[in-house]
Amino acid sequence: MTHRAERQIIDGTEVVCLTDKSTQTEVRIAPSFGNNSYDMKVAGQAVFWCPYQSLAELKAKPAQVGNPFLAPWANRLDQNFYWANGRKYLLNPELKNFRYDAFQQPIHGLLVYAPHWQVTSLRSGDDHASVTSRLEFWRYPDWMAQFPFAHVYEMTYRLAQGQLEVETVVENLSSEPMPLSIAYHGYFTLPGSPRDAWAIRIPAREHVVLNSKLTPTGERKPFPASERFPLHGRQFDDVFTSLDPGSDFVLEGPGKKIAVRFGEKWRVGVVYAPSGRDFVCFEPMSGLTNAFNLAHAGKYDGLQKIAPGGQWRESFWIKPSY
Repeated sequence: MTHRAERQIIDGTEVVCLTDKSTQTEVRIAPSFGNNSYDMKVAGQAVFWCPYQSLAELKAKPAQVGNPFLAPWANRLDQNFYWANGRKYLLNPELKNFRYDAFQQPIHGLLVYAPHWQVTSLRSGDDHASVTSRLEFWRYPDWMAQFPFAHVYEMTYRLAQGQLEVETVVENLSSEPMPLSIAYHGYFTLPGSPRDAWAIRIPAREHVVLNSKLTPTGERKPFPASERFPLHGRQFDDVFTSLDPGSDFVLEGPGKKIAVRFGEKWRVGVVYAPSGRDFVCFEPMSGLTNAFNLAHAGKYDGLQKIAPGGQWRESFWIKPSY
């Protein structure tokens, strides 16, 4: 059997390990730490960036590493409220279950470190290994107080022939349409070479204009899809849309490459590559940053919604070439 999924205890925490012997690829997922695939390696070399040496260190001082899940809003809101179905919903800072960015804007939702994910299935086989986990958002009053749409998340990590698929299902259990603003914030690295030797490709035809607080203005500008951008002397914290279907976000350096392909319902991509840091983030998003409020203001017509009783399902794929 070339692909295996198994439970392990690492530093006192249950972890699911997916392995592919044929490509020497390993992925470790911590369900109680936001269901984050915090570690992915090929022949012992990191694909996901993490500055800690152990899971115990990471849990002792939580930080965004690996592949965090952002929901029920992705990246920033521009206010302490959001609009949904024509009504204004207020966030309650007193619950202390979200954080602010440097501009005092709510950022990254509620679930980055959520401990309540439950593993529902494991699969090993010759073709792939997978783990599926479920989070019942509606069970937790402090979450529902911030986003009162009863819903469930299901996440499947599927490893096959050295490629990791991340599939997300969102089920709306509420009686009204549920606006969708979710994302992943994957941190990718190329060990063995300096950042200045890396380059990226962005398969997008539109660059979203941001204001001074890094939220979209509603304006977009043309962008040269898939042009190669060396990272030497450059940094990114940018939002892109009109993505080219079937094309990859690519991080490449001497002898290594990571390609990330978004399914068609991931309609927006964020690229975050701060100077002086040895990672690049490619972030699949269901819609623009601040999508709820932009849509209400008439500045964004791409907000996805899930009908009562309906589901949303999409994947993205990570393929390292080491």
